[in-house]
Amino acid sequence: MNTKNRNRCFWVNMKNPLYIDYHDKEWGVPEHSDKKLFEMLILESFQAGLTWECILNKRENFRKAFDNFDIEKISHYNTEKCAQLLTDTGIIRNKLKINGAVTNSLIFKQIQKEYGSFDKYIWGFTDGKVIFEPCDIRTTSPLSDAISKDLKKRGMKFVGSTIIYSYLQAIGIINGHLKNCYLYKQE
Repeated sequence: MNTKNRNRCFWVNMKNPLYIDYHDKEWGVPEHSDKKLFEMLILESFQAGLTWECILNKRENFRKAFDNFDIEKISHYNTEKCAQLLTDTGIIRNKLKINGAVTNSLIFKQIQKEYGSFDKYIWGFTDGKVIFEPCDIRTTSPLSDAISKDLKKRGMKFVGSTIIYSYLQAIGIINGHLKNCYLYKQE
């Protein structure tokens, strides 16, 4: 299917092939792999205060630096590994976010143990249903508020309601494509 001249959501930088590909193939597509759900949670947490395009452009560097988002490895990162990450110019070098990624990996694993998978936990908030809501409506919702509150109570970092709302869009729990976008769906 030729999608070159199709309308897309306004936020897509049409000069960035990575962004176009992300919009067309990932954003808003229901994701159920715990590995991918973990990767997106870590990337979204690094986005705090930055643009998604910035993170997307560094995604491959993040994959290399964070052992391809291997949760077992990340959950065992020590102060030396975190210090090494702070010198990696290919990623966002923020000590709090790096430490948060380690903390979040441990809590992610606890949730997996409690629910059988993170997928069951996160999709359980909507009983496995996708919410169709164009992305120009809001940046938080009662759903993102509830998930953010629960994750914070568990001890996760960089999981405010705005970050979680963006995460829910990224993993397809919220399908946020705009009405003029060729990927828009109502149900």
